[in-house]
Amino acid sequence: MVGAPTLVFDLDGTLADTAGDLIATLGVLLERDGRAPVPLSAVRTLAGAGARAMIERGFAATGAPLPPERVEALFPDFIAHYRERIAVETRLFPGAEAALERFAEAGFALAVCTNKSEELAVLLLQRLGVAGRFAAICGRDTFPAHKPDARALTLTIERAGGHAARAVMVGDSQTDIATAKNAGVPVVAVDFGYTETPVSSFGPDRVISHFDELWEAVASLGALEASACT
Repeated sequence: MVGAPTLVFDLDGTLADTAGDLIATLGVLLERDGRAPVPLSAVRTLAGAGARAMIERGFAATGAPLPPERVEALFPDFIAHYRERIAVETRLFPGAEAALERFAEAGFALAVCTNKSEELAVLLLQRLGVAGRFAAICGRDTFPAHKPDARALTLTIERAGGHAARAVMVGDSQTDIATAKNAGVPVVAVDFGYTETPVSSFGPDRVISHFDELWEAVASLGALEASACT
């Protein structure tokens, strides 16, 4: 086995609190259609599966659902509006930047595996000032498969120079946990992300409530020992 131990993060609801900018973007499309806006709290049911799913879910929650062709027609508008305000309200969750620094100093390769497009993920992390921390930033369109397909995670790990047997996933949703399980990678779940159902019910290996707890959670999974052996 070669390569550094790898820590792979989901983005929305895990590393960054993107709810305000996502909901504001969706609100523009809903208003155009004469529909009521959705509250910020609705991000827990709307986000996590990409922009198309968010459009579909948002419109279904505010009236008649849209046919697939209408969702496709609205998708470019959503992306254009979101790109313009991608980091207006979005911030890293408390403790995230310090955790990235600590794991990098310990010899971990860091990566992002998200269902955002790669372009938007890179742009957001650049705006937040942390893109340079990551050996790989991979999105829904980076590989032929996306989460929860195991290949989305295993190929991200490979792109970061790591190996799945020496990796840990960090996420906030059922999709993230299923992805990690499908790949045979241990997973730490954050309980402050975007899921209505308590994340613990999806069977992650560990659950944390703040990034200050991530070091101990990863240590308990044996990944720090892997770092020491690098």
